Amino acid sequence: MNTLSTPATPTEQPSDSPWTPDQFEAHLRALGARYHIHHPFNVRLNSGQCSPDEIRGWVANRFYYQINIPLKDAAILSNCDDRETRRLWVQRILDHDGYGDDAGGIEAWARLADAVGLSRDALWSLEHVVPGVRFAVDAYVNFARRVPWQEAVCSSLTEMFAPQIHKDRLSGWPALYPWIDQQGLHYFRSRIPLATRDVEHGLAVTLDYFRTRATQRRALEILAFKLDILWSMLDSVEKAYT
Repeated sequence: MNTLSTPATPTEQPSDSPWTPDQFEAHLRALGARYHIHHPFNVRLNSGQCSPDEIRGWVANRFYYQINIPLKDAAILSNCDDRETRRLWVQRILDHDGYGDDAGGIEAWARLADAVGLSRDALWSLEHVVPGVRFAVDAYVNFARRVPWQEAVCSSLTEMFAPQIHKDRLSGWPALYPWIDQQGLHYFRSRIPLATRDVEHGLAVTLDYFRTRATQRRALEILAFKLDILWSMLDSVEKAYT
């Protein structure tokens, strides 16, 4: 992976001074250049170049990430001593596991598996999950368990870049992959407003907690780590299925 490179701005303060909130946010958002939307496998996926087997392999492996998101969020809650943050953050678990009449994101992903022709038994057995994906996802969950909760919150800011990747799939897949039942694309549609909501809270926590230049650089390293997790997952899928 690329080494972390902090983008420069023409109005930066001396190197030991903290960035202003606007500058800090700009540095965080600049890391979107490393988001897995740019990974060669995703470029092929969203340009109609993937075979059905490749798509099913991606869906099966990404499912391991989906089912671990609530574990990651539960780890953040277990470390969080701020009641107001817990009241907001618990919604993320409900978003994925479901609550009441809302089946949740995990079920929505399972319906995507249905739509691409991957059986529920094969999906839930995790038999198609390759070692590299399992290792990357487990590393992310373990990170959330052991670091201060504010650092784990910062790692979630890859959501800043997620709406575009979902929009690309929604706009392109129906024509590129007409064999996929469009009912199965609901997950992508549902995540656009939820990601926007989640970023608002996660960014507020991050801008408030990382206030020195040293800690702000730490935040960039954390976000880069999470971006590497997502990128390495696609490296593993690409190697296994392409």
